[in-house]
Amino acid sequence: MKILGYTSPARGHLFPLIPILTELRDRGHLVSVRTLAGSVDVVRSLGLSAHAVDPRIEAIEHDDFTARSAVGAVKRSTATFVKRSEFESSDLASAISSDRPELLLIDTNCWGAAAVAEASGLPWASWLPYPAPFPGKGIPPFGPGFAPAGNRQGRLRDAVLGRLITTSVARTIRPPLNAVRASIGVPELRDTREVFTRPPLTLYLTAEPFEYHRVDWPASFRLVGPVSYDPPADPPPGLAEIDRPIVLVTTSSEFQDDARLVATTLTALEDEDVFVIATLPAGDPAGIDIPANAWVEHWIPHSALLPRAACVITHGGMGATQKALSHGVPVVAVPFGRDQLEVARRVEVSGAGVRLPLRRLTAARLRAAVREATARSGRAGELAQAMNSAGGAPKAADEIEQLAATWTAGPEATVPS
Repeated sequence: MKILGYTSPARGHLFPLIPILTELRDRGHLVSVRTLAGSVDVVRSLGLSAHAVDPRIEAIEHDDFTARSAVGAVKRSTATFVKRSEFESSDLASAISSDRPELLLIDTNCWGAAAVAEASGLPWASWLPYPAPFPGKGIPPFGPGFAPAGNRQGRLRDAVLGRLITTSVARTIRPPLNAVRASIGVPELRDTREVFTRPPLTLYLTAEPFEYHRVDWPASFRLVGPVSYDPPADPPPGLAEIDRPIVLVTTSSEFQDDARLVATTLTALEDEDVFVIATLPAGDPAGIDIPANAWVEHWIPHSALLPRAACVITHGGMGATQKALSHGVPVVAVPFGRDQLEVARRVEVSGAGVRLPLRRLTAARLRAAVREATARSGRAGELAQAMNSAGGAPKAADEIEQLAATWTAGPEATVPS
């Protein structure tokens, strides 16, 4: 079977897909990918066909880190996805024409590409690498990172603010997105939840109990557990000689001005009996005052560090957080924006780490949070067992093959030119 994957220009969305694609490749399928230009060579090095998405898509950058509230950040993010959707539609149509795939895998944030997939008549699936951003029974509204309601007051909060957030986001995205969908010839969206429920299959890259228990999952959703990938790179010289517990600090692979987390950590742990290793893939280590018990690098494979890590301090990205927890390493989550407030709250609720709000980030509080999180290694180990038993890439590949085997296309299916 010929499979075409299409991703948004974000490593945090490409990297979780890579183990699924290589699993499909190893099962004999022919796999090609359209993704961000800077990662094309990485994908090709794995024996997969890869090409860059339309550069106009990458030119539309996230500016959600400039928002003054969680709701404002959600609105800015969704507006970015809408702007990209117009270029995605023609880009994916061109890729379908050249590759002639028999199945499509579409990034959940690629709304124009999803509309083309819907129109194509081909079997298609989506993958969701961050907390499900739509309402559910007993689930707090997405964005602010609320704890699940435990009383009547909390349920009232969820009802009122959930309606406010949903209405506000819908006003931002529905009219322009439905205009794109109309140009492709697929039905308009009646509510924003449909953005995530239209795919015939959604591979949700997490598992309970890290994710909240829902009683009303869409029938198309499959929780397959976390899936992660590290680009190949040599571990730094001297890693084997480090004889202290390692504290790993991760920041976002997409710029969001989170270098402050690294600087605060270095100050907080300078006199502790640990060794700090921080990565700044979207930042610049130059100008950071680095103490003797620390390294700050642009990139180090996390998989080389996590087996020796006592704690991970993270910006709350779903990929980095779940990677740590799936290794049984407790987490301190300091969310800066995007889905990170939701991820950080799940860290707290799961009991496998500590949530430290950005507005409370100081060296003293971070030092205390690391000590508290390190004491929760037992719970992190329990969570790792649950995550790793969910199936991962092999389970995702099983679901994709099942979709292809049972697919029936509608008579109206067309691929836009």
